[in-house]
Amino acid sequence: MRRFAVTRLAAAALLAASAATAFAATADDFKAALAKAEAANKTAGALKNQWTTTADALKAAQAAAAAGKFDEAVKDAQQAEALANASIAQAKEQAAAWQKAVIR
Repeated sequence: MRRFAVTRLAAAALLAASAATAFAATADDFKAALAKAEAANKTAGALKNQWTTTADALKAAQAAAAAGKFDEAVKDAQQAEALANASIAQAKEQAAAWQKAVIR
């Protein structure tokens, strides 16, 4: 019974390790994530509400990709996209909210 449990544990560890390597990011994954992040940042720029943290995350993503760390680069690009989307949401919310703040 103990040998069976050890075998199952080893099999689970092997499966987890193979799953982690199976989902390693590639340069194409990075390029796709970067394109989405840059598009969102461009939209934020059109709304005149770009955040500096978005630019920092984009720079970090490009630096990680240049170093060949595509998992980190994709993560940073996704973070940049999330920040850009948050700045877009903020701009839209504030465009309507200011009217409620005006004293009548």
